[in-house]
Amino acid sequence: MTGKERREQLLAIARKLFADRGFEATSIEEIATRASVSKPVVYEHFGGKEGLYAVVVDREMRHLLDSITNALTGGHPRVLLEQAALALLTYIEDETDGFRILVRDSPVATSAGTFSSLISDIASQAEYILAGEFKRRGYESKLAGLYSQALVGMVALTGQWWLEARKPNKEEVAAHLVNLAWNGLSNLETKPRIRGKE
Repeated sequence: MTGKERREQLLAIARKLFADRGFEATSIEEIATRASVSKPVVYEHFGGKEGLYAVVVDREMRHLLDSITNALTGGHPRVLLEQAALALLTYIEDETDGFRILVRDSPVATSAGTFSSLISDIASQAEYILAGEFKRRGYESKLAGLYSQALVGMVALTGQWWLEARKPNKEEVAAHLVNLAWNGLSNLETKPRIRGKE
């Protein structure tokens, strides 16, 4: 096995263990045993458990952010909201272990490597979109930051809940999120649906 292949093997094993057990309950010894290598091999590649964890978290954060960014293809703000919600829920569905790693607390997480920092990055992108829409409609564009945090937070926390619940299906969850965000509590639709697929 090449050095690169060994590194990828160690990352895959560690990713699974970190998702199942968390940072504290995962040991370098177990990672090495599952990879059929000695502990020094793991240390040689990553310097320790913290370094290995940091690489796993960084990859997951990039993957999730890219998934959401690449999903934003619609022009209408409601369709963009639908696409973002569906992208997050699809990531949770397809990359459950990765999402579990991102939402767990870790003693080694830095301010640039936490779920809250990722949510903040996404909210910044949403703020840019909202500011333009607010300006176009004659609303206070300086409030776009507040609304972007509220929208992204709502979707992210619902995603954490859906990680375990898995019901209703992701399209229905996204439709309800968009219904609440778009119509507000006073104008909720009785049977919301994703409109971007029409």
